[in-house]
Amino acid sequence: MNLQESLAALDRYQRKTIAYRHALDMIYYDGVTVAPEGSAANRGESMSILSEELYALTTSPQVKDLLDSLWEQRNALDEAHFRMVFLLRKSQAEMEKIPVDEYVAYQKLVNESEAVWHRAKQENDFASLVPYLDRIVHAQRRFAGYVKPGMDPYDYCLDNYEEGLRRDACDAFFTMLRAELVPQIHKVCASSHKPDTSLLHIHAPIEKQRLLSDALMNVLGMDLRHCALGETEHPFTTGFTKYDARITTHYYEDNFSSSMFSVVHECGHALYDMGVRDEFAYTCLGSGVSMAVHESQSRFFENIIGRSRAFISHMAPKLRELFPELAHASNEALYGAFNESHPSFIRTEADELTYCLHIMVRYELEKALFDGRISAADLPREWNRLYREYLEIDVPDDRQGVLQDSHWFGGLFGYFPSYALGSAYGAQLLKKMEETTDVFGQVALGNLAPVRDWFQEHIWQYGQLYAPKALMEQAFGGPFDPSLYVDYLTRKYTDLYAL
Repeated sequence: MNLQESLAALDRYQRKTIAYRHALDMIYYDGVTVAPEGSAANRGESMSILSEELYALTTSPQVKDLLDSLWEQRNALDEAHFRMVFLLRKSQAEMEKIPVDEYVAYQKLVNESEAVWHRAKQENDFASLVPYLDRIVHAQRRFAGYVKPGMDPYDYCLDNYEEGLRRDACDAFFTMLRAELVPQIHKVCASSHKPDTSLLHIHAPIEKQRLLSDALMNVLGMDLRHCALGETEHPFTTGFTKYDARITTHYYEDNFSSSMFSVVHECGHALYDMGVRDEFAYTCLGSGVSMAVHESQSRFFENIIGRSRAFISHMAPKLRELFPELAHASNEALYGAFNESHPSFIRTEADELTYCLHIMVRYELEKALFDGRISAADLPREWNRLYREYLEIDVPDDRQGVLQDSHWFGGLFGYFPSYALGSAYGAQLLKKMEETTDVFGQVALGNLAPVRDWFQEHIWQYGQLYAPKALMEQAFGGPFDPSLYVDYLTRKYTDLYAL
């Protein structure tokens, strides 16, 4: 084949793999939103077959020959096709090192594990998940040995979600954050200037919260022709392609802010996926480049925008309209309530100041699991110990403790540090954005187009064209500086708590 014929074959191959992944992701999405409880085994069977087909396609001699041929001609490729071939060869080389029977069995394992987690969380039954977690960790350690035999297994997990990330960098990052933020947390806890959080615990009928979700998606500029909102136990986003993004939330009648900010968070993910260049759709470049970059978008919209005075003041009339108990709440009272800081049990509802301590707990436990210092059965005890050490609170039960997140039970070890890194990226992105954009002046008017346009220009359009570090340094205009995150939090909470 000549070069043009090879590129046409590459396009056909990518479209086919994305079709398989679309089917797998759709089955997963259905399973955690609307599928009946007893359907997990049926889904597992379908996912096993599709996973085996995808494995066979990816590791086939024909595809290997195609990618090798294109790599030999890499000097004739444009930037996008060079990156595609690089990523696809890397993915193929890693996948073919994992035995197909183990690969397929693992896909079935995590499907079963997540199904059990949904029930176990409701019933506060961690013990039923111990065998699954042990098998997941052991499988991932084996995969690390197959794919990167000279790499620390936990570094392999980190690298899966943030290319190039290693535990030594995470250790330094978290050590700095803890040293800087814990004294600030103590000052906040000691402050007599306390927001009135009773505003958050009014009775909020779910049908009214659904209307609030619609209003939020409208303000954020979501294209509802290509994005839909579903309901699930643990909110998440699935971007099938840039033309089909699914976000989810969970409603609590006595805590409307939980869904309010999960919707804004998940919209950030969806906006990123939907903002990729059209020509990257149906290719391996057609999604976000890493989970830390993805979380920089979701947590930017959730916290830096969503919890700002500007956004709260814009949304306040809609909140009062939907929830009459808020009729006499001032904009400043709402701002204070939405940003109250105190040590708490649930990561997804933690305030910005204490949030990273929740991530640190999970990070320490993941390292201990992969180092063999603890087993799955030890997790509740160790979780509770670290929450006492880090946040100085006693976890009442596993449902509010080790069972609260779905990540581990779906095999997502190494993901959690991305939330903290993404949060820190967001503060630096804000600083850069404000050099050319009246961010909060426009947000107060309900106009988020300048924010979206900035991200479109600097991050979204590129998909996976650039490696995460290169993309972020380009957007920052320099190297990553986590001290800007500390500065952002210090300014915000010093003001809020009159410190």
